[in-house]
Amino acid sequence: MNAAPLTTAAAAAVRELRRTYGSAATAAHRGRRRAPQTADWNRVVSEAEKVVGYPSSFLSLRWLLSDEIANVALHLRKLGTSNHPLLKVAKGLLQNSRDNMQAWGLVVLLLSKAAGHLNVDSSADEDECGVLRSQRALAEIAEMIRTSHRMHNSLINIRPGLFSEPVVHNSMSFGNKVALLSGDYLLANSYNELSALKNPNLMELISSALRDLSEAEFLGRRDAQNNPLPSPFEPLDRCPLGSTRLHFNPLLQPPGPLGNMPLTPALRDWTRCNVLSAGSLLGKTCQGALLLAGHGEHLQKQGFLFGKHLSLAWQAYLDLEPFLTSSPYSLGISFNLTSAPVMFHLEHDPALFEEIDKGVNTVQDIDYVKVHDIVMKGPGIDCTKQLQKEHSRKAMEVLDEFEESDARTALSNIIVAMDRE
Repeated sequence: MNAAPLTTAAAAAVRELRRTYGSAATAAHRGRRRAPQTADWNRVVSEAEKVVGYPSSFLSLRWLLSDEIANVALHLRKLGTSNHPLLKVAKGLLQNSRDNMQAWGLVVLLLSKAAGHLNVDSSADEDECGVLRSQRALAEIAEMIRTSHRMHNSLINIRPGLFSEPVVHNSMSFGNKVALLSGDYLLANSYNELSALKNPNLMELISSALRDLSEAEFLGRRDAQNNPLPSPFEPLDRCPLGSTRLHFNPLLQPPGPLGNMPLTPALRDWTRCNVLSAGSLLGKTCQGALLLAGHGEHLQKQGFLFGKHLSLAWQAYLDLEPFLTSSPYSLGISFNLTSAPVMFHLEHDPALFEEIDKGVNTVQDIDYVKVHDIVMKGPGIDCTKQLQKEHSRKAMEVLDEFEESDARTALSNIIVAMDRE
């Protein structure tokens, strides 16, 4: 009897959240990019959504409109004046950008449609766009897992004396509770949805992706708030601490040079970290989508490789963001210190570690203006552009395994839209 009023309240809460956090984030995002590129990206995504029959992101349609997430949205209003990292995650859910988490589900559905399906009772499982309903569910599952992971990563390590003002301390503690419970809710629902597909092989595949996400959090150095810091490079012939398991899966580790790029310690470390933290989930979700469609091991492997290379090209693209000519990061805004431009520069100029090492206790002790200026003058940016191109090229090569279709064209357009040049 109360279902209708609750749904209305949920929709109103989401609209309020979008007004509060989405507009400002979108405006700032657009201000940082050249208008033609943003327009091209929006157009490419819009056309791709038409191919798979979804006019907007999955989380906006289902999970953001659920009563539980609507309650989270209402609680987020209480954090509006704080600097809790959860607010940044909320903005990422709402803004239409290349870093939008829902774009991953779109990629999974496009690949599913491009591959088609075999030995499946299409009358029971296929929708009007030619995508299996189980594949749509898997795309949502991947989005929920990634969103849950980001929410959990937004937790703050509140140590005694970290916040002198009781109001700030209470606000951050409340933000931690919301982030923890929201992440747990999405993660629990993702596994509930996954079990409903009744496929043990798929369950094992996605569970291994979640393991990889967790393992990524233990690679390299971290400050007291778990922000990543570059570690001194180990020689290629030595096995870095904690990487033993990677040797059992050659798909997760670059076996040699990447196109025209030689395998260096910086390339190895960046690849390992980003495959575990992103590429594994997208790759295994693509692989799982083809598994559900009845395809053999060869095409499933190609699906994994496509997702892995696309995610790495995507990450390299995002890593370049702070080092664009018009970027505001030159003013001292913090950025990811384990991004590809920084990693490649450290390999070229280890003296930069002297400044990086100041962030062992907190990355806020690092002079980001100095680091940004040094990296801008080094070879790291050009190396990252080449890195992005190489992974884009490999993703394009995998697409050749699929027949020409509007879905394959949409995937190609997404790859082209990430080109910085």
